[in-house]
Amino acid sequence: MQTTIIRHKGRLPGLDHLRAAAIIMVFFYHYGRLFPSPSWISTVSEFGWTGVDLFFVLSGYLIAYELFGQVKEQGTISFKRFFIKRAFRILPAYLLVTGIYFLFPVTHERGTLAPLYKYLTFIQNIGLDILHQSTFSHAWSLCIEEQFYLVLPIILYTLNRFRLWKKSVLLVVAVFIAGILVRTMAWKYVFSLPKDQIGKWYEFIYYPTYSRLDGLLAGVSIAAFGTFKPDLVVKVLTYKSYILLCAGIVLLAAYFICTDQTSFSASVWGFPLVAAGYAFCVFYNLQVPQRKDGLLSKVLQQIAELSYAIYLTHKIVIHLTQQILSQTGIIADSNAMVLLCIGVSVITAYIVNRCVERPFLQVRKHFWPNL
Repeated sequence: MQTTIIRHKGRLPGLDHLRAAAIIMVFFYHYGRLFPSPSWISTVSEFGWTGVDLFFVLSGYLIAYELFGQVKEQGTISFKRFFIKRAFRILPAYLLVTGIYFLFPVTHERGTLAPLYKYLTFIQNIGLDILHQSTFSHAWSLCIEEQFYLVLPIILYTLNRFRLWKKSVLLVVAVFIAGILVRTMAWKYVFSLPKDQIGKWYEFIYYPTYSRLDGLLAGVSIAAFGTFKPDLVVKVLTYKSYILLCAGIVLLAAYFICTDQTSFSASVWGFPLVAAGYAFCVFYNLQVPQRKDGLLSKVLQQIAELSYAIYLTHKIVIHLTQQILSQTGIIADSNAMVLLCIGVSVITAYIVNRCVERPFLQVRKHFWPNL
């Protein structure tokens, strides 16, 4: 089977497959941990928390690839183009769901919401008290991505403006080392506390931006090689089986290290290991098979297209679906309820995608057709 690496303007099927895998992992992880569910869900989704890390690697790659493309083709970065595209892609559905959470308390799956300003300024992940502010808590990863979208163009513009690209490797290494050092200090602080160590572990280690930069940086690094060293990428991709093997080995190591997620080794080394494993997966999928997509591929691409809407709404949907249908005699932790929650989640995401996401993208295309 022949494959090719392309300068892609649209979506790559392989990356869509990874995006679909990421949302499936997150969905079942939350279902098993937060809601009544069959015992098998908690077992198979034990590593599902890393789905957000896969999203981070994908986001790092795709966003950086776009920005590097501007640098390579135009010699600079258009902030207007970048931020308009991001705003119309991210904000409409996000603001809709945020509004629903704040206007309709019945949607609160558990606990309370963080203050509204934290959602509107995308800093909800900072100082998040998960033991109490657990409703719409999954917005934390979106906040990190928005912070990334704000900072990355400025950094790349500066590197390009002052011809500091050779220093970029040192910057990546410095951020990586800083993340390890900060998590080390945070872990020692958290477990020196007499109580509430789990809540503080989430607040100071799991949710902060510095714990998730590894995945974003991995994606940015892959994008840099794909843009500026395409011949090297093509050469490396001739060893695809070894890339896949490396992904498996690294993720397996991460799985065992993170068995006790709050341990020192998991807190300090787990995040970069997970990021590295998923970086291999992303790199592996940079080649596009020159063949028509099969049924499974098409299904996964549809899930990928709905992944953002699913991520935003899945906890509301599971919560309300279980509440309503359990009154009809369907057992909350039954397999039938799982299937119904999946179906309602997909339908809800489809409605959000067609009625909110796509119309706003059409508005953007109408006013800024050349973006």
